[in-house]
Amino acid sequence: VFFGLTQPILYLVLFGPLLKPLASQLGTGNAYRLFVPGILVQLGIFGALFVGFGLIAEYRAGVIETQRVTPAPRTALLMGRVGRDVVVLLVQASLLTLVALPLGLRAPVGGVLIGLAVVALLGAAFSAVSYAVALTLKSEDALAPLLNAVAMPVLLLSGILLPMTLAPGWLEKLSDINPLKHVVDGVRAFFRGDFSGGTAWWGLGVTAALVLLGFWFGTRTFRRESA
Repeated sequence: VFFGLTQPILYLVLFGPLLKPLASQLGTGNAYRLFVPGILVQLGIFGALFVGFGLIAEYRAGVIETQRVTPAPRTALLMGRVGRDVVVLLVQASLLTLVALPLGLRAPVGGVLIGLAVVALLGAAFSAVSYAVALTLKSEDALAPLLNAVAMPVLLLSGILLPMTLAPGWLEKLSDINPLKHVVDGVRAFFRGDFSGGTAWWGLGVTAALVLLGFWFGTRTFRRESA
């Protein structure tokens, strides 16, 4: 929990203050209300995307084979791990939000709670995908470059650090293809207290779709590998 928070807290403390003078240009009166949701989504993505490395170690140690001979449903082997990751992620996201309060974050409690729920769902989706890919590849040397190749464009095109409305037209249109950009916009809308606009609920809908796809892929892989 502690080491997972180190990088996001450094972003808050060392990068967040740079946005305060630009708050009006960013279209908000509170720069942290724009920045913190992006950091939370980043935590949800990267905090869950690399959990597959632990599964590879378990597979190599024979833990997975030991679990397969038990009567436990194969789906439970995935869901138990994902549930643990979501709990850790929620603790980290809650602590990160609390750290942001003395720095200047001002947001409605309801919006923050819904935003944290969205981040937890997003983490569950990426955790399931990470485990499925790890169980398929069974090699850290193959998993690391694959995840990094996916993570970098996702980070750059999701508007996590700065909204994509600041980007030139062609880059903004390119970012619209990235579903995580809509998730980030949705969480920011919740933090603004904008519950009636379509942006917030569209982001929640995209997150739900990613969860369904992630669990479909994850359970399918666990069942196939156990056949």
